[in-house]
Amino acid sequence: MRTAYKCRAYPDFEQVAVLNRTFGCVRLVWNKTLAERRCAWHAEGQRTTYAETDAALTGWKKTEELAFLSEVSSVPLQQTLRHQHAAFANFFAGRARHPRFKSRTGRQTAHYTRSAFRMKGGELWMAKTTAPLALVWSFEDVDLAGLNPTMVVVSREADGRWYVTFAVDTDAPDPLPATGHAIGIDLGVKEFAVTSDGDRIANPRHLERRATNLARHQRRMARKQRGSANCRKAKNKVARTCRKVRNARTDFLHRTSTTLINRADTIVVEDLAVAGMVRNRRLAKAISDCGWGEFRRQLEYKAERAGRTLIVIDRWHPSSKTCSHCGQVLDELSLSTRRWTCPGCRTRHDRDVNAAKNILAAGRAVARGDSGDVCGADVRRKGTPPSAVGREAETPAARAAGPPPAREPGKVKGAVRGSS
Repeated sequence: MRTAYKCRAYPDFEQVAVLNRTFGCVRLVWNKTLAERRCAWHAEGQRTTYAETDAALTGWKKTEELAFLSEVSSVPLQQTLRHQHAAFANFFAGRARHPRFKSRTGRQTAHYTRSAFRMKGGELWMAKTTAPLALVWSFEDVDLAGLNPTMVVVSREADGRWYVTFAVDTDAPDPLPATGHAIGIDLGVKEFAVTSDGDRIANPRHLERRATNLARHQRRMARKQRGSANCRKAKNKVARTCRKVRNARTDFLHRTSTTLINRADTIVVEDLAVAGMVRNRRLAKAISDCGWGEFRRQLEYKAERAGRTLIVIDRWHPSSKTCSHCGQVLDELSLSTRRWTCPGCRTRHDRDVNAAKNILAAGRAVARGDSGDVCGADVRRKGTPPSAVGREAETPAARAAGPPPAREPGKVKGAVRGSS
């Protein structure tokens, strides 16, 4: 099992110069390779293989204009080509959007394999450097001196902070003891989550809490002359504010997902179409601030490690409109209606708690193999790696129209044409 440990790094002046030069070369190789891929696709309609990009990189190093590529370690450059090849493979498979050009103002990374670094006495020595990289190790249960990483990723955030990530192959941990409990989770904006047990997890709204400070720093940055030292300082303040929001959101999601994994053997959630929901201009910021996609990702890998079962039911299941007591489905239920009475059994429902109970019932039906009205479910069994998300749910009109036509290379909806 692959595990990653991320910690702060404090490079000296020499290491900063070497790493910044490496970041620039990595960015140049990525952008130049991407540009040539696109030109080859539009001009000849041919895809570019990894071997062709590798040969092109070797040729660039022999030219007088790009001879400086030989001054840095070749491993991060080779890893850049591999990552771009994988990115195009995911694009043509419909799993990701078209790869984009890298900017020098964003997050910078360099991936080093075992041939470009060494661990000696708990110290990390990087290629092309003459001193170990100073870092702060904050994992008390792991001995840094005995660590045997397969890859090291050095990164520099937009606010100027440096980080080192160690990728390590470890044994799978022992599963958690069974609790004999299952819960359904209904995610929302007003309240982050409501469980079938009636528990409510408040939405901390991290971005809204710091929106005033963020807007003030952005206004100050807009008044600076572009390219000046004061503009760079203002950008760093904006980046620091965004980092605080990001870290607070990540911490909240980790604490919530870990609590749920420890409480229940089976967890049922909905397959929310987050990418489509953020197209609503009025709710896009609030939905993005919730981090539903990251929350589900954390539930997936934590359930696998803990031996739990994660069930993802179809997004079209009418969890809010169905009575959890008698099963009657309402014709319409507006979003503003938070409580309603079932016309069949006269049971008074809280909208979110009722939805969570129906999500749990649908998950149990999927686990038994009786899907009923639930289609496209994705079940994560104990001890098995997470599989790809189940097929996309179809509306009745789409099912009546038959299967969609096959996608052609370069004609994926919502992306720029390219090659791999």
